[in-house]
Amino acid sequence: MTDLAQQKCVPCEGGTQPLSNEQASKLLQQLTGWTLQNDGKAIQRRFEFKGFYKTMAFINALAWIANQQMHHPDFSAGYNFCLVTFTTHAINGLSENDFICAAKVNELMD
Repeated sequence: MTDLAQQKCVPCEGGTQPLSNEQASKLLQQLTGWTLQNDGKAIQRRFEFKGFYKTMAFINALAWIANQQMHHPDFSAGYNFCLVTFTTHAINGLSENDFICAAKVNELMD
């Protein structure tokens, strides 16, 4: 099994099928803290921090990862939290890119 965090996202412009729930569940086992959303089209994790500055530092690091991988999450944030959601909009579901980026984001917390 290849470590997801060591992989690089592959551009996805559509035309491919999203991962099945079975495939997504298998990849999800490699990620700490992430959950598969009820519709099976996204994965999500809530990160909590001690204060606004640390939250913003995380968001800036998240943006750097997203731009390096050319795969961008949806997120919402407040004073001491950031809720991150990965999905592949071009296929209206999950791709391996979502799991690669989630693994890279998890490395920020190590």
